[in-house]
Amino acid sequence: MAAPAAVTYDSLKSQLAKRQFAPVYLLHGEEGYYIDELVKCFEEILPVEERDFNLYTLYAPEVTPDTVMDACRRYPMMSEYQVVILKEAQSVDAKWLNKLEPYVSHPSPTTILAICSRGANAKGKDLVAAVKSCGGVIFESKRLKDNAVLPLLRELIKNEGLNVEDKALEMLRDYIGADISRLYNEISKLALILGKGAMITPESIERNIGISKDYNNFELVDALSVKDAKKVYAIIEYFRNNPKNNPTVLTVSAVFSYFADLMMTYFAKDKSEPALMAEVGAKWEVQYKKFRNGMRNYNAFQVIEIIAAIRDFDRKSKGIGSRQNEYLLLKDLMFHILTAPGHINI
Repeated sequence: MAAPAAVTYDSLKSQLAKRQFAPVYLLHGEEGYYIDELVKCFEEILPVEERDFNLYTLYAPEVTPDTVMDACRRYPMMSEYQVVILKEAQSVDAKWLNKLEPYVSHPSPTTILAICSRGANAKGKDLVAAVKSCGGVIFESKRLKDNAVLPLLRELIKNEGLNVEDKALEMLRDYIGADISRLYNEISKLALILGKGAMITPESIERNIGISKDYNNFELVDALSVKDAKKVYAIIEYFRNNPKNNPTVLTVSAVFSYFADLMMTYFAKDKSEPALMAEVGAKWEVQYKKFRNGMRNYNAFQVIEIIAAIRDFDRKSKGIGSRQNEYLLLKDLMFHILTAPGHINI
């Protein structure tokens, strides 16, 4: 049989909902959220009254490959299908997984087998080849890249029937980051609280999620872009007093992303505003404004020095060469950014 085409999370959920089943599914990859959600879909294939006899959940470290294959070769009891879910396949070696090849190459037409390798790609090459040859489905759950967070947030918000202000969208991106589970959970929570058709605003985020509309990474980057030292230090002090909601790793990531993108503007061949907006991935004026301000207040040599200072902060915050409190280090970093002379030794 031909190798299966690549599938997305949404397309696979849709196929399962339409009861378009393959004999074997391999769900693997670094992002665990999608795999967890798909496992729920497999569990719901069978009506509740059929699950006691026809739904098997096995854990790879606790069973042998023969046990898995024996379960798959059974006939369903008073049901069209039986479902076998093999979890924690990431915890066994390639040799273990490859021992499933004899069954996967010739699967039972009345069994749906889902092999789940959560947090890592499956190791067994023979198993992967057998899934492809038998007409099975392979879904790779990839970790969300930083530049994909905003589009996914917009999609989730739209799917929940909500609208969002640009600043609120940036606040959510900076606060949640690429944690897909939190993205879904926070948007679902807002949808439940605000109701269909509502507008997500900075105020509603502050009220319902706990992100301050005035003291957050979005506002910090804006303040840095115009060198508003008073506001920068006020935000850092707020972060120091509220560390649970303001981890330094997210703050420094947001600051680094801004200055890395700002550096790109100096080397762009086309200096027109539309071209620079495309260069830094800004789709709205509110996003580009901070880069326009940054270009007025920092030259290329200063930005190079700032990026080096951020890397130095990262090293020191991990205890390399410093035992200072990370928020004091962060305050020092802000001072370095605001006063960077741009002295680069070439």
